[in-house]
Amino acid sequence: MGHPVERESGAAAGSGLPPGQRLQRGWPVTHYGPVPKFRPERWEFRVFGATADGGKRTWTHEEFTALPYTSVVADLHCVTKYSMLGAEWGGVPASAVLDLAPPAPDVTHVMVWAEYGFSSNLRLTDFCSERTIFATHKDGELLTAEHGFPVRLIVPHLYAWKGPKWVRGVEYMTADRRGFWEERGYHNIGDPWKEQRYSYQEEPGDGPGL
Repeated sequence: MGHPVERESGAAAGSGLPPGQRLQRGWPVTHYGPVPKFRPERWEFRVFGATADGGKRTWTHEEFTALPYTSVVADLHCVTKYSMLGAEWGGVPASAVLDLAPPAPDVTHVMVWAEYGFSSNLRLTDFCSERTIFATHKDGELLTAEHGFPVRLIVPHLYAWKGPKWVRGVEYMTADRRGFWEERGYHNIGDPWKEQRYSYQEEPGDGPGL
């Protein structure tokens, strides 16, 4: 599409699969609950919470898809133990959202909100990664509804549940709290190279109250 493509380096750049993962051919559909119906006239992306100016920023679907576009070639590691290697994700980098709606200085975490109230918490450092992207495309094609159209978050260095499908916004937080799957027994951080799958594996500092 004529946009720059960033490629991974290090552990996630084809130097092997994370522990316990298997190579997946194709892209399985995995999600909780029904696929939401996309209504462009009602859709908006919002940033709220502890913003730098105390306000809220919103974009319509047309406005959001007009934001700066980039591409990242990265793997997708699902906690169900499959890994899909070398996909090209295109969309709006998280850095663009941070620039347009900056967080307050004391923000440490974000909660990414999706349809039906689904949520996933991230450390601000993970969200700020130059490779974190609000994907609208995979391999040059629009995402399908089953895979998260119109927007899904991709955080290549974490398990895929940390990047929800059908994203609708980001909440800036000055303290951590668990998202949907984290409240249901999944690891608060979710690093596949450390095989951080479940909350019982958490160590001091990994989650709220630890």
